[in-house]
Amino acid sequence: MSQYWSELTASLEPYVPGEQPKDRRYIKLNTNENPYPPSPKALEAIKEAAGADLRLYPDPTCDALRETIAARYGVTKEQVFVGNGSDEILGFAFPAFFAGKRPILFPDVTYSFYPVYARLYGVRYETVPTDVQFRIDPRSYAIPNGGVIVANPNAPTARYLMLNGIKEILDANREQVVVVDEAYIDFGGESAVSLLPDYPNLLVVQTLSKSRSLAGLRVGMALGHPDLIEGLNRIKNSFNSYTLDRLALAGALASLEDTAYFEETNRKVTETRERTTDALRELGFEVVDSLANFVFVTHPAKEARELFAALKSRGILVRYFNKPRIDNYLRITIGTDDEMEALLNALRDILP
Repeated sequence: MSQYWSELTASLEPYVPGEQPKDRRYIKLNTNENPYPPSPKALEAIKEAAGADLRLYPDPTCDALRETIAARYGVTKEQVFVGNGSDEILGFAFPAFFAGKRPILFPDVTYSFYPVYARLYGVRYETVPTDVQFRIDPRSYAIPNGGVIVANPNAPTARYLMLNGIKEILDANREQVVVVDEAYIDFGGESAVSLLPDYPNLLVVQTLSKSRSLAGLRVGMALGHPDLIEGLNRIKNSFNSYTLDRLALAGALASLEDTAYFEETNRKVTETRERTTDALRELGFEVVDSLANFVFVTHPAKEARELFAALKSRGILVRYFNKPRIDNYLRITIGTDDEMEALLNALRDILP
């Protein structure tokens, strides 16, 4: 611990991203990246934007991108916020909406950035237990609270909560902001964006990192009532007015306009997911039903930690979480068909 740190800095336990080792070439199935490249139109737009205008600041209000998002989702531009990845937007949402006296609620097994943000901003929180199969019970959120955040599909479990379950949470919390984190929604779920007209307390957060293959560009978006969007803008403009650069704005806009490519790559990922799920179950794995671009698995005859190490030694990275309730599970990103076949062959070799 540095003598120059503040008490807050010393007390933090930061989020730990998936490892990115450089000692050899790996099949990377540990960070939920899309196995397919971005839209060719997005790449071309980025190249065109990499010109003399980079000397100028980008549009701080990101109007063109917000208008494109608004048109796609059937909302107004005033209902759209964009930022440097959905993580940044979630980081803005905590001080914008979750600074009350009552604790906020989120599942006990979920995206591990939520408690990190809560501690960073001094927001009290309580975790709500999922059931033995990691399912979220909306009735558990009908208690006094200072706000709710739910990832749907959830991470790292891949569990999806049907839209009527989201509505049940919203109905029980009309006086608090409910954030629905939809990083993986495009791989099979139904977005809560359709609920926005009836729930001014709903904020839907999405990202272009997963289904749009733009994890390296860092673009996220939030959709909600204009009052919520204004709240996010107040926090953003107290940090940095230019969160998206010119290249990110150009690439994101072109990607959102290329619907055909988006649908084709998503179809390939979901078809590979279903084939992989079937094959893993044939190998004896218990696989949580997934509507994401990853699966969450455990094997009754082999500990997850051992599987993780054995796969890494064979050049395949998956994600292992040494945390209560999930320390015998692995999260496996869906790669290409060839990558998943390599995974399955390695598991056939490892398993008794």
